[in-house]
Amino acid sequence: MFEVLPALLLASGVFELAGSPGLVLGCAAGDVLRVGDDGRFELVEPGPNLCVQAARSGDLTAEEFTELRRAIGGLGGVAEAPGDLRFAVVTVGRAVGVPAIARVMDRWAAGVDGVDWWFGNGDQADAAR
Repeated sequence: MFEVLPALLLASGVFELAGSPGLVLGCAAGDVLRVGDDGRFELVEPGPNLCVQAARSGDLTAEEFTELRRAIGGLGGVAEAPGDLRFAVVTVGRAVGVPAIARVMDRWAAGVDGVDWWFGNGDQADAAR
């Protein structure tokens, strides 16, 4: 399985992500990564965003995803998902703060049966606390 993300080429093998991943941990939109020929990456410079990923065993409903977009939009963030809504990805500014993001995500998740959420770039989220 692989995921294609929008990115800007900064130098040979060095990219700035223009979108947050839904299937990979360790990075968010705005991060600068060094990507090897094998697809493995190294975080060169953290960007201004945190990535939050959410999923459950079944797909999200359109209403659940709309509510997530509304809730995270209140923090100036963006929620995205593939067309089948099998997961959701949130990108929100690091400056908002982990506690505020966690409150919004917890409130949203409380209304969605069986959903789990986590920081996709958790090491950076821990440092932002």
